[in-house]
Amino acid sequence: MKIETFQVTEFVENCYVVKDGQEAIIIDPGDVPDRLLRSLDGLKASTIVNTHGHCDHCGGNGVLIERTGAQLACHKGDVPLLRILPEQGEMFGAVFPPCPEPGRLLEEGDTVAVGGIAFRVLHTPGHSPGHIVLVGQGVAFVGDVLFAGSIGRTDLMGGNHAQLLDSIRSKLLSLPDETIVYPGHGPSTTIGEERRHNPFLVGL
Repeated sequence: MKIETFQVTEFVENCYVVKDGQEAIIIDPGDVPDRLLRSLDGLKASTIVNTHGHCDHCGGNGVLIERTGAQLACHKGDVPLLRILPEQGEMFGAVFPPCPEPGRLLEEGDTVAVGGIAFRVLHTPGHSPGHIVLVGQGVAFVGDVLFAGSIGRTDLMGGNHAQLLDSIRSKLLSLPDETIVYPGHGPSTTIGEERRHNPFLVGL
């Protein structure tokens, strides 16, 4: 397995390309720079996964689907957000194109495969109603639930602070300490590092 990170959009969002064999999946394409497309040369891009429906994580969905034929997958709880991507962008003075409808709706316990490996889907609401996390192979792609030294904001549409903390406690802190955390913004970290030092997790 190979993981490549592309920082995109003015929000400096982390888009991840996960490769295994001749296949790839793309997680949270806020935009689609040429270097990302070059990374996919010669590979079958099977799936685009949106951890959640905020514009900075999904703005590149349409272009990427058109260029690769990949299937868009997300949780049903965030489909309403995908349908208003341009309006979301306007709230922040940014331009985002409309998003195609997802081809697959993910639920807790589903898997997303790439090559010979599979990631398990966890439903982790709080930052948004349909937020999901992908876990497997010793890593977790956590979107905007957990960051190095911080947690996701809950003042956006559909946010719920108590729900976010419960998602972190029940879904993420149950993972092994050595699990590498790939967040939607900022550097990677580990579950153990956040358990020990993240000030927002005290008491969880």
